[in-house]
Amino acid sequence: MKDALERAVRAQKKWKLVSVKDRVALVTRAVDAFVKKRDVLAEEITRQMGRPISQSPGEVRGFEERARYMASVAEEALADVDVGKKEGFTRYIRREPLGVVLAIAPWNYPFLTAVNSVVPAILAGNTVLLRHSPQTPLAAERIVEAFRDAGAPDGVVQFLHTTDEDTDKLVETDGVDFVAFTGSVRVGHLIQRHAAGRFIPVGLELGGKDGAYVRADANFAHAVENLVDGAFFNSGQSCCGIERIYVDASLYDRFVEAFVALTKQYRLGNPLDPSASLGPLVRTSAAEFVRGQIAEAVSQGARALIDPKTFAADAPGTPYLAPQVLTNVDHSMRVMREETFGPAVGIMKVTGDDRAVELINDSPYGLTAAIWTSDEDAAARIGARLDVGTVFQNRCDYLDPALAWTGVKDSGRGCTLSRLGYESLTRPKSFHLRTRT
Repeated sequence: MKDALERAVRAQKKWKLVSVKDRVALVTRAVDAFVKKRDVLAEEITRQMGRPISQSPGEVRGFEERARYMASVAEEALADVDVGKKEGFTRYIRREPLGVVLAIAPWNYPFLTAVNSVVPAILAGNTVLLRHSPQTPLAAERIVEAFRDAGAPDGVVQFLHTTDEDTDKLVETDGVDFVAFTGSVRVGHLIQRHAAGRFIPVGLELGGKDGAYVRADANFAHAVENLVDGAFFNSGQSCCGIERIYVDASLYDRFVEAFVALTKQYRLGNPLDPSASLGPLVRTSAAEFVRGQIAEAVSQGARALIDPKTFAADAPGTPYLAPQVLTNVDHSMRVMREETFGPAVGIMKVTGDDRAVELINDSPYGLTAAIWTSDEDAAARIGARLDVGTVFQNRCDYLDPALAWTGVKDSGRGCTLSRLGYESLTRPKSFHLRTRT
């Protein structure tokens, strides 16, 4: 760990002097090398964390999309800022790289979460130490391998397989200049505390309890299909997955019926089986946590509309968990307030925009919110009142790399992706050159 950090520090002194154009060329070659192994990478994701093999290739495509976009805007986003003419002076602001970036990535989307920080950090002139979850160690190795295949100088990007304790010590160590962490709120607080003794910035992409609102004027079939997918893709193990849905009273009964019917068409099984649309949760303890949330909600009056027995693979004491749809829920229940991170969703009836806004905002989280409506003006109006980082209309659970990815409240701090994503990975350096004396 110490040797890797020393290599990163040494490499960064040279890497920051490489032109942005040449950095872009390196990243482009690395992405090319990465996607050539797409089939191997997809199967490794499935074997490491249980996502159905039919879904895993999408993560490789998402990695490519985000990396290529960030490379395409790098020269413009990182260009010197001309502050205007002043006789006898040349003045500009340069975006200086921070130094060594420690990227700590989770298991649920091991490539997509890592690309948000790793690629723009390198493009900005930083070097990277990548520490992945012990659940998905191969993901870190594959990213570093792609950069090595592309000809990255030694020390520009390295992976670390460290314990939690050693990772905490690394955050506290001189030489690390920025920490990009994606994971739970609890660990996010720990990372922030470990960094507090040093004047280094921390970017935190944490949890979510993302809400959706289906207005009376929504495209009904589209809303049902998208929201079932948004709730159950990757077995609900997504920080921006849909975990609670608020439906206009005029559509509520029909919506619930259609939502349940489509959910029953999903197939829970071996994630290496191409016909499976739901795989196991990452571990048995995660599945038991979700089972506990569901059981507690039912004991408080909620109705569980899916019989787990209709999903043959569901078995208590295992990570295989059937999807669940809950009605008669309210915000006194943990399942509507605390992050579930599994295939369970609560659906509530609402009467109008004001009530939907009130309920979506009634959360310690603020990552995304999704509005289903045919009225774009209404979506923008409602979105302006929502305390979230991203507002969707007629879609959910997607990151557009041209838009800033950010959260509020317990969903985190800082920003990745888009041109704005470079701001947290650089610092301003002013040049005030007197050309006449």
